[in-house]
Amino acid sequence: MGSAKYTELGAFLRSRRERIRPADVGLPTGPRRRVPGLRRDEVAQLAGASVDYYNELERGAGSQPSEQMIAALARALRLTGDERDHLYHLAGRPVPVQGNAASHVHPGMLDLLHRLTSTPAQVITDLHVTLVQNPLARALLGDQSAFRGARASFVYRWFTEPGARELYPEADHPAQSRAFVADLRAAAARRDAKDPEARALIGSLLELSEEFAALWAEHDVAFRRDDRKRLNHPALGLVEVNCLNLFSEDGRQRLLWFTPAVGTDSAGLLDLLAVVGTQDLTGPAAH
Repeated sequence: MGSAKYTELGAFLRSRRERIRPADVGLPTGPRRRVPGLRRDEVAQLAGASVDYYNELERGAGSQPSEQMIAALARALRLTGDERDHLYHLAGRPVPVQGNAASHVHPGMLDLLHRLTSTPAQVITDLHVTLVQNPLARALLGDQSAFRGARASFVYRWFTEPGARELYPEADHPAQSRAFVADLRAAAARRDAKDPEARALIGSLLELSEEFAALWAEHDVAFRRDDRKRLNHPALGLVEVNCLNLFSEDGRQRLLWFTPAVGTDSAGLLDLLAVVGTQDLTGPAAH
């Protein structure tokens, strides 16, 4: 990089890093800390970057960070929406449209996610784009960070890619389809009628999926606030969970967390997730 703007980017990253306490992001404080906030290696860990790469960014050197890296740094540093946008400008990247995979996660919701250390949890948009997952969610549902474009929406994948349904038992597919369509109609109505993201998603699904078109024509509407789900896991088998939702104030983001269903052996299976660890699953995340 090397320009004055990238030098400013490095200074901005450093200033945000120094204001955060380790406890704010779920890290141990430790007895010997020589810096007022997070260490560089801790920010790199939280953002999924190498320490050398992050050091280069703070020095205003190295290559231009990608939009995905900027989003990860914004989350790691608990930036506000304005701070996140400023970071994109300093990096010479366009600020992403709210709702895609690089969307800004509200710091309060992100903080809650990181405090849920003993249960799978993730933040998604109202159009079912996964924004961030905790380690147990990745272990249960697979890492969802690689999907881009229309495929970032689980609803899109559900109706256009047969493999997306492997996470649920086949007997549950019709009910899940109805629930997704009713939830999408509620989300689209809550947004502006001319919202381009929702219109593009719905238009694509009407064109590509006869099943979606038939269900959409029924005009059912209902937000998914809580569900009891059966999930297929490649190592653990069938896991039955309660899926609970916490909505952001504007309704565009949801914190989902998964608890074992009462009367099943799912509590023991979920305890095994930490042992199983994050897997490169082909199945999509449950929303």
